[in-house]
This record gives sequence, C-alpha cells and structure tokens, in this order.
Amino acid sequence: MSKKYLKEEIDRISHLFIPHQIGNGNDAWIVRGSLTSTATLDDVEYQLRQSSFDVQSFIQGTEVTLVMNIKEEPILFSMPSISKIHILLFLTTIGTTLLAGSIMAGGNPFSTFSDLWKGLSFSVTLMMILGFHETGHYIFARKHGVDATLPYFLPAPTFIGTFGAFIKIKSPIYKRKALLDIGASGPIAGFLVAVPALIWGLFHSNVVTVTSEQLGIQLGDSLLMKLLTYSIFPTLLETQDIILHPVAFAGWIGLLVTMLNLLPIGQLDGGHIAYAILGRKFDRVAKIAWFMLIPMAFISINWLVWGILIMLLMRTTKHPPVANIDEPLKKSEKRIGWISLIIFILCFIPAPFPS
Repeated sequence: MSKKYLKEEIDRISHLFIPHQIGNGNDAWIVRGSLTSTATLDDVEYQLRQSSFDVQSFIQGTEVTLVMNIKEEPILFSMPSISKIHILLFLTTIGTTLLAGSIMAGGNPFSTFSDLWKGLSFSVTLMMILGFHETGHYIFARKHGVDATLPYFLPAPTFIGTFGAFIKIKSPIYKRKALLDIGASGPIAGFLVAVPALIWGLFHSNVVTVTSEQLGIQLGDSLLMKLLTYSIFPTLLETQDIILHPVAFAGWIGLLVTMLNLLPIGQLDGGHIAYAILGRKFDRVAKIAWFMLIPMAFISINWLVWGILIMLLMRTTKHPPVANIDEPLKKSEKRIGWISLIIFILCFIPAPFPS
C-alpha cells in the first residue's frame, strides 16, 4: 500500500524533483534524485509536508536524498483540538436555536423560561444537520492529511437562531481526489440527516385550510419537498396548506443550506466539487453560475443577496489551484460528482422565501 502512495507523492512533486533511484531499507523508502532547475529543497519539503509520509531530506552536491516513512498513525485519528471558542460558540448556538424554535412553536421564552424547551426539537435537529455537514468535511480533510479545525457554530439573532457552521482548512489541499472528497462529504452528510428529519417532521405536521390571512412564513418548494409532500399528503387540496412541525422546518433549512453550498462558485462546497471534476474549465462555469444569480433575483431577491455575500466574502468566483488538477479521476470518483449534482437538483428551490 505504501508503494502506491509513494508513487503518488513522487508524481505530485515531479515539477520540482526528478527521481533517479528508489530503494527500500529499514522500513523506509529511500528516493535519490535531483531538483529541477527552478526548484529548491524547501519547495520539495513544503509540498511533502501534508503527504502520507514523514520525510527527511538531505542534499549533497546536486544529489537529493529523501527518506520517506509511512505515517504509522493517520492524521484522522489524532486527537482534535477543542478550543474554548469552539465550546462557547456551540453552547451559544444551542441557546439561540432553542430561542428561535421556542418562538416558532408559539412559546415566549423571554417571559416564561420554561417555554424555552418548546424549541428543543428544532434546535437538536438543526444542530445535527449542521454538525453532520461540517463533520463530514472534517473527517475527509483529516483522512487526506489536510489540517482542519473542528466545526465552528455561528449563533445569530435570526428567525432560525444561527448563521450556520464552518470548519477552517489550515493547510493546502494538494490532491484532486482530496478536494472532491472534502467538498462533497459535507453536503452528502447533511443531506442524509436532513431528509429523514423532513420526512418525520412532515408526518407530524398539520394540514390547515388556507384563509385570507397569511399563516407564518411562506416557504418555497424544492423538487424533493414536492415529492415528499405528495407522497405523505396525497389528498391535499389547493385550498389547504401544511404547517410544518419544527423538525420538518429544520429539515427544510437543511435542504436549503445544502443547495446553497452546492452552487459551483468559488470555494463553496459546489466550487470544490466542480473544480475537482472540471479542472481548468471550472473558472468559466463559476462565472456563468454567478451571473445566473442576477436573473434569478427577479424570481426571488434572496438570490441577489446571496450573490453579493459570495463576492463580499470570497472576492472571486475562481478556485485556488490544485497541483495535480490535470490527473484524471476514476469513474468511481466521478460518481461522487454526479451524486452531488443529483442532490443539488433535488434540493434546488427557485424562490426560498416567496414574497
């Protein structure tokens, strides 16, 4: 197994290092070669820092020797660092989502503290969806030797009590396959939690007759939402509507978050996936995807807000380069891209909050 990884790592630094001889001794691979004309030993060491090997390098004249030991303990199983800010943000977000869920359920936690527990089902469900989404990213980042933090949850004074969650990637992603896995794992994990939550919540939701008065927040329907609604409420009339159970609403939010993250733009999850699949063709696709948000704003102003936020936070629709982006992906790896595309189509909501 380590020989396969060795070849991958040597191929990855082929623009810096030309191998002349590869041998094995004392449970380590010994690779002798020379640097390319513009490379330095520091360049080679930097590229190999996040590899599957512990590397020692030596230079004598023009000959470079790399002593490469396979890491005994994958970075996946190393103890993650849980900072005070992680704990504080997590607990605060539980509090704000409890408040939001309580108010959603008709409680008044500001005057009656016990009403806070009315928001428990919404809070737990939403935190699970966000948590699984970010943990998916984290696990595959660590699996591929990419240094990443545990999820940061973001409390907010919004009607759902949060701005979501994120992990911070602290080292470069060098491999195309790693970029694909890291990008797709979050949306897929969150989707797999959101769908059962939505189904359970729909079974516990109430059907009401629509009157001239607007009932709460109006929500847009995705293709998946329409399919589930038709399956669970086949006799629903045009004069009727569904008051979502808090768990169903959290599941709907999960689908919305998944859809927005899968947009093929910049460093969104969809940007990671699309860049890994399309390679150098990605920049054009990303620009088209962002400009498509402008006509979408005529359907729902939410798209204009999202497009502006993307440009404010990312500054560009492009994706940072990956060293081996021209290396072909296997068919099994491309299936991950197709799965992500199917999830995006199922979750796509033309007007998330119709006016």
